[in-house]
Amino acid sequence: MPKFKPHKGMAKRVRVTGTGKLVHEKTNNQHKFEYKSSSRKRRLHGTEEFSPAETSRIKKLLGR
Repeated sequence: MPKFKPHKGMAKRVRVTGTGKLVHEKTNNQHKFEYKSSSRKRRLHGTEEFSPAETSRIKKLLGR
């Protein structure tokens, strides 16, 4: 039986917390900040948890 390999693209974008939750960086937070308002940039700070519907699908891709 072949060895299972996690989806590397998803593994780079998702972090698993100590309690097993899946978190990701918010979108639109990489470049072109000169065109974004200060309030929008503040709102994009930090990480966000995945919805329960997405969590099961992503865990399969990560092999958990």
